[in-house]
Amino acid sequence: MTAPFQFGLVVRGQAEPGEDIARRFQETLAFVRLADRLGYDSVTKTAHYSAHPFQMLQLVPMLARFTAEAPRLRLNAGVVLLPLLSPLHVAEEFATLDVMSGGKIILGVGLGYRDVEFKAFGVPRAERARRFEDNLIALRRLRTEDKVTMTAKSGHFELDDASCLPKPLQKPHPPIWVGANADPAIARAARLGDCWYIGPGVEIATVERQMALYRRALDGAGKPFPAELPMRREVFVAKSRDEAIRLCAPYLGAKYKAYHAWHQDLPPDDGGFDQEFASLVGDRFLIGSPDEVAEQILAIHRRLGVNHLVMSTEWAGMPESLALDTVEMIATELIPRVRQGL
Repeated sequence: MTAPFQFGLVVRGQAEPGEDIARRFQETLAFVRLADRLGYDSVTKTAHYSAHPFQMLQLVPMLARFTAEAPRLRLNAGVVLLPLLSPLHVAEEFATLDVMSGGKIILGVGLGYRDVEFKAFGVPRAERARRFEDNLIALRRLRTEDKVTMTAKSGHFELDDASCLPKPLQKPHPPIWVGANADPAIARAARLGDCWYIGPGVEIATVERQMALYRRALDGAGKPFPAELPMRREVFVAKSRDEAIRLCAPYLGAKYKAYHAWHQDLPPDDGGFDQEFASLVGDRFLIGSPDEVAEQILAIHRRLGVNHLVMSTEWAGMPESLALDTVEMIATELIPRVRQGL
């Protein structure tokens, strides 16, 4: 059974160098409270370590605070860099968050791709896929079994009658969204995840090709297509497409310059991030008037089966007033158009 279409917002908790991070924190809380009042379905906190040139507030403490600020919203960790962490640590932290939120946590997980993070955590980059699989298998077992005995194939952990208590409120456990850009990672998401969490930067034409790969991998694993299929996209609306591009380009463009500098993993048939902003937009971002963006969303739903759109609408350096205006326009003008067209 397919889930109803849901709309979520991304909060980065991110600031430019020299920006007042305490003020940005308060603005982020106001942003989350507004999302709750306006009827959004979820809020996603992004994650990186050593996020130079940006200041970045960390995921788990922010989600813990959001449980009090937005009690109605589902809370998505988007994404935990699973190869860097202990599965017992992740299992217990997110069981606690699920209890605190009343059973509304989503665990997004990903491989990671930045050398600075792997080196800082003492994880060889070459082992990231094997560690990811070991950790995810252990995580599922810790959430559903009373005691777990398991040694990682990669040798980086040993569970000897280890337990995770309390258990999460959601049964059998909170959903696990596996973020993936590269083809092998998408096949892994089909095998090990509850769904593929489609990333924000890959061109739609490439995602459409990869969706066929995902469906084949699901068939090979004997699993049905997921009831919930989330996609994260950069979204910005204004009265016209020209105005929307003019308003968001300085901030969204800077973000993708950083992604390019970080050497984010992309499929070989994607055009990449080393482009001028006008070329970068392509079919990669959802930018325009409410009518234009609604039609883009409906087209994605028809082509791919996406039914949970996780929207990035604010970026480091963007004035709070502009971010809040956009979120209100999406809620009052864009979302009703999409729901009418479904």
